[in-house]
Amino acid sequence: MRATRRAAAITAVLTTLASAVAIGSQPAWLSAPQQVAPGIQFFTSTDASLVGSDGPIAVFLLKLDPARARLASVLSNDEVYGAEPVESIAERHGAIAAINGGFFNTRNGEPAGLLKVDGELVSDIGVSKGAVAIRSPARGRTELEFDQISARVSMQFTAQGRAWVVPIDGVDTTRERGKLMLYTPAYHADTDTAANGTEWVVEGPKYRITAVRRDQGRTPIPRGGAVLSYGGLDLPDRLAALVVGTDLTFSIAWTTVNGVPAKDLDAADHIVNGNGLLRVKGRSLTSWTAERFSGTDFIRMRHPRTLIGLDRQGFIWLAAIDGRQPDYSIGMNFDELQGLCDRLQLTDALNLDGGGSTTMVIRNRIVNRPSDVAGPRPVSDALVVTLR
Repeated sequence: MRATRRAAAITAVLTTLASAVAIGSQPAWLSAPQQVAPGIQFFTSTDASLVGSDGPIAVFLLKLDPARARLASVLSNDEVYGAEPVESIAERHGAIAAINGGFFNTRNGEPAGLLKVDGELVSDIGVSKGAVAIRSPARGRTELEFDQISARVSMQFTAQGRAWVVPIDGVDTTRERGKLMLYTPAYHADTDTAANGTEWVVEGPKYRITAVRRDQGRTPIPRGGAVLSYGGLDLPDRLAALVVGTDLTFSIAWTTVNGVPAKDLDAADHIVNGNGLLRVKGRSLTSWTAERFSGTDFIRMRHPRTLIGLDRQGFIWLAAIDGRQPDYSIGMNFDELQGLCDRLQLTDALNLDGGGSTTMVIRNRIVNRPSDVAGPRPVSDALVVTLR
């Protein structure tokens, strides 16, 4: 009898411990995981304590095993120019899941910050904004590095017995008067420029000028080459020296605030610019002076948000937080985003484009509720998830 009672007591203790472990492994604020695919889990939360009980709030989360899931940045319509809804981008790329990526110009879809896609820089920036660099090989593990990063391109050539170093004022972006732009094949079929400018056709792979076009615009961009475009016909000496037959080289100067080496950025498959690096290497940021926010409203006010992060165990998290819908979800400010990072035990985290762009797609279906009345907003680029 005593042995039976002792066995029953031991069983009860083990059951209690098992329950405790189960509760500990699944926080009460988070839904039970839904298995989307091997190594990809989906969670939701409507816990008002995420926003100080001021809710309602709706949070959508994807947890990715970096050994099984690949992550890539892709362009809308497979080019820089223009925009496309995340759902359409995901379907075209056969993605299991996707979220919107970096900030962009809503007028023409051009990225407004740093963007590297498939190893090619397609948008530069002179301000060190929060960004994530992604290495996602076909075999191995997806690796992320977070920092505040800027990048500028320069051009080098020899002409008239002199070595020239000329800064590029912008990559794959709208040309301005008196500025020199570089258009890559990722931009569009042509430069989409007006007349009253000077454009040089550059053929690869050794980058040699093969044609100079004045006052024409819309120069076709050669595959494997590029087009240089200057806003004006009166050229400064450094550009007047560019003639047919001139050989060029291009280089990228990276600047980082938190120590990611330039060689890692050169080697990255993708780099996506956000606006607000929240965490880096286990450290929470409380000041964003380096990122030059236009005001404090962006930090203090609640908005729809999109987030990418890395937790202590090495899992990748993607988050979409709905907002601007008072009866459904009010969104989050930066303090509340930091609280979410605490709960997910994130060591690194980046605030991506949010607002009406915030969209999460799983299996070709939008799972959150984007805030734009007109429906899901077309975006410049997205982060897509596929299986390794």
